[in-house]
Amino acid sequence: MILTEAEQARIAAAVARAEAETAGEIVPVITPASDPYADVALAWAVFIAFLALAALETAPAFYVALVDRVLGLWATQWTARAYFGLALSVALLKFTAMLALLQWRALRLWLTPTPIKRARVHARALTAFRLSAESRTTGRTGVVLYVSLAERKAEIIADSAIADRVRPDVWGEAMAALLGPLREGHLAEGMEAALAQIGAVLRQASPARAHDHNELPDGPILL
Repeated sequence: MILTEAEQARIAAAVARAEAETAGEIVPVITPASDPYADVALAWAVFIAFLALAALETAPAFYVALVDRVLGLWATQWTARAYFGLALSVALLKFTAMLALLQWRALRLWLTPTPIKRARVHARALTAFRLSAESRTTGRTGVVLYVSLAERKAEIIADSAIADRVRPDVWGEAMAALLGPLREGHLAEGMEAALAQIGAVLRQASPARAHDHNELPDGPILL
């Protein structure tokens, strides 16, 4: 479980406090990971297989002699078919072994380039925003705080009425307040701190109006 019921209640209360004096509506969204990165694992497996073939092509005599010793062969006459069979076996073995190794998510994430992780987190955050907040409030004042735990990355995406008044860099303090505790494993504390900062920005950008009411749920959405 990403959050206990008590932690979910704490975050919902923090959302309510942040929205108290603003027309803004905040939606916290938390996911274990934004993408399985299966394509990255496949790409690494293919790369390792080609690397093995390159090594075989660079020093064929060495590897053929090694196979002979391992298999206990003596003065074997290698045919073209045997060479191709060896290359196919090596490539298949390396590909399968690397693909199996990369089923370990921590390693797969470590081998995924940062720009790819950043792009996948952003794309998933946009999807979460479109499904949970975009155009779902009367004044288009929804804001999504999206947190992707495996990548240790977060995004703040605001609907048009807020985005027109708040520069993206203004959310920096909220992001810093979140990521500090998050790196230490304190997700709920980081969320509370970030929500307080988001509320402060929204009070300036979109103050509370007469007859405002809560249009979006306060509790976190767990994907």
